[in-house]
Amino acid sequence: MIIVMKPGAAKHSIEGVISKIKATGLDVHLSEGKEVTIIGIVGDKSLVAGINLELADGVDKIVPVTESYKLSNRKFHPENSVVQVGGVSIGGSELAVMSGPCAVESEDQVLATARAIKASGAQILRGGAYKPRTSPYSFQGLEEDGLKLMKEAREETGLSVVCEVTSQKAIETAVNYVDMLQIGARNMQNFYLLKEAGKTNLPVLLKRGLSATIDEWLNAAEYIMAEGNQNVVLCERGIRTFETATRNTLDLSAVPVIKAKSHLPVIVDPSHATGVRDYVAPLAKAAVACGCDGLMIETHPNPACALSDGPQSLTFEQFDVLMNELRPFAQLVGKTL
Repeated sequence: MIIVMKPGAAKHSIEGVISKIKATGLDVHLSEGKEVTIIGIVGDKSLVAGINLELADGVDKIVPVTESYKLSNRKFHPENSVVQVGGVSIGGSELAVMSGPCAVESEDQVLATARAIKASGAQILRGGAYKPRTSPYSFQGLEEDGLKLMKEAREETGLSVVCEVTSQKAIETAVNYVDMLQIGARNMQNFYLLKEAGKTNLPVLLKRGLSATIDEWLNAAEYIMAEGNQNVVLCERGIRTFETATRNTLDLSAVPVIKAKSHLPVIVDPSHATGVRDYVAPLAKAAVACGCDGLMIETHPNPACALSDGPQSLTFEQFDVLMNELRPFAQLVGKTL
């Protein structure tokens, strides 16, 4: 449940309510907005059944929360969250764009990509050092050597860096090199991995699972946030349906649904959603028009020679054209690019 305090409630009134809740052994989540303060009760609400919290000084009303996810719930946190990734804000007035190769392959590849995407206006370099592939015989990534190349690119260009992690060992290594950890679609419900990511002080990009409902996705975010890490960004990357014309089916309706249910920023990955280069640009524009907070778009110096996901990667020239075409769409929804 959540306790909504009266507008302008005094600090001692808020602290008094929190003290009563904590005396029962429960924890609280405090959300202080510009006008109203909300106190969320985390745990078994039956423990406060004997306390007349609605009569406490400064309390306006008590609202039950039926969803199993609490910390990611907009009822607990009415105002939009803004997540800082290095010097980049996700969820604010600027459209955040992450771009780069599916897999880190070489120093020349990573540096060339970082320079090109920055020149086009992207703020975050994405690159895979750990690659969970469907086939065990496919390229699995350069691991720590790849992370070192990402860090080198950050030092040269000033771009923030995000990379997927697939194990506790990968997390322990990646925190030394990147600005943001990514949990991929296949690991969205790897609850142990989510908890380990939540224990870090780095923001986490959580991709939607291949067949996950939105509530399951938000509950996955809850695992991260319950460990004390509130800096979670959600990523819609397509779900598995009966359609075979595209790699997955991009669920753009997820953007407004997430905005209604959660305060967390949400970005869209049209590259993995479609698997087809020609479809990336139109769906990127549609995603921005739907109100997403950012995009993740794969680029590569030579997609035909890419070790992973070449058919969906844009060339540098195609990415530059897309960035220019996205600016009016961003302006329509009140964002800058």
